[in-house]
Amino acid sequence: MSSIELAAWSFPILLGLIFIRVPIGLAMALCGVVGAYFIYGTPAPLLNQLKHVGYTTFANYNLSVVPLFLLMGQFAALGGLSRSLFKAAEAWVGHWRGGVAMAAVGACAGFGAICGSSLATAATMGQVALPELRRAGYSGALSTACLAAGGTLGILIPPSVVLVIYAILTEQNIAKLFLAAFIPGILAAVGYIIVISVYVRLKPDSAGHMEPAPMAERWRALASTWPVIVIFLAVVGGIYSGVFTPTEGAAVGAFGTGLVAWLSGGLNLKTLRESIYGTAVATGMIFMIVLGAGLYNTFLALSQLPQELAQWVIGMGLSPWVVLAIILVLYLLLGCVMDSLSMILLTIPIFFPMIMGLDFGLPPDEKAIWFGILVLIVVEVGLITPPVGMNLFVINSLARDVPIAHTYRGVTPFVLSDLVRTAILAAFPAITLFALRITS
Repeated sequence: MSSIELAAWSFPILLGLIFIRVPIGLAMALCGVVGAYFIYGTPAPLLNQLKHVGYTTFANYNLSVVPLFLLMGQFAALGGLSRSLFKAAEAWVGHWRGGVAMAAVGACAGFGAICGSSLATAATMGQVALPELRRAGYSGALSTACLAAGGTLGILIPPSVVLVIYAILTEQNIAKLFLAAFIPGILAAVGYIIVISVYVRLKPDSAGHMEPAPMAERWRALASTWPVIVIFLAVVGGIYSGVFTPTEGAAVGAFGTGLVAWLSGGLNLKTLRESIYGTAVATGMIFMIVLGAGLYNTFLALSQLPQELAQWVIGMGLSPWVVLAIILVLYLLLGCVMDSLSMILLTIPIFFPMIMGLDFGLPPDEKAIWFGILVLIVVEVGLITPPVGMNLFVINSLARDVPIAHTYRGVTPFVLSDLVRTAILAAFPAITLFALRITS
């Protein structure tokens, strides 16, 4: 069996291991190590490779962004920032038809701007907003669906852990990727709000009614969100103005949210230990997947499969847009069985060379950033796509009285909104690249 055939067979084997619930990081590591052994034919080069891959993977300075952004999210939850964001949004729009659900989406967008993790955003906002939605008379399907969809804004609106990983894999500028994600993130939030507006008009019994809050109460609620605004401007503004690097910005954000949590009384010795432990567990899980992907991708590189596949696709003479559409559809299918980070780590070394070899009328750096945002959006859809939409399970675990089938039905319009947005951003790259171009 040739090395290319060996690499091709590794994909169904990898999916089979994932299907029987082998941890994804371990499954990729096993396929990578065994595949490399068959290519080398002797253990000595393999052992040397294991030493080399382990060191080069975790010696990357940019990876330190990951635990810092995760810790930032932990502190933000302790500081009550999620509650203040939701209460502010609810005070201003809660009396609209579907307004409490819209407030939940808006609060998810705000929390995502200081978190960087979709699952953390969904879990934190679910604890805050779900009781309010149910108390306001919203159906279980709409309540859980809007929070699951809103949680995906955690990885789309900067800072984003997944964008950091993509930047490392493709050697792109993290700050530029963050900047390019702003407009798609805003469009996502607006799209979800439009979905809610249409949903409650088609199903009037799915949403209750709230009385308008007094104007003084609205302004007080809005003023309580000042820590979020200050931290976001400090982190993002500092990165884009060149005051500090993304890694330093993450450290500033973690310190700022920790200070807010301490001043609010949410951070003490006990919760500090819990936050550090939670960050360590999440970081260990992510880094295990990163290491497994590193071993597997090294095996693929040895087999020359990505290069041969890229040349084959280019040689077929297909339209670049057809190739892009096929890749995005594959991401949607993979999203039904894999988590977002695993998809990025597994597929980018294969798909990225293909895209860079095709002509979309864009400079190479803009093409790489545009493709990264498209991938992020489609991966985000996978978080709310049955049967293995991770956000759906997170929210449903908080609303045990809501059957998972109801959540699946409720989230369908949000998925359709994501697909429409993906098609628009794919057809018009200038939308994604607008913020990048006006600042360059």
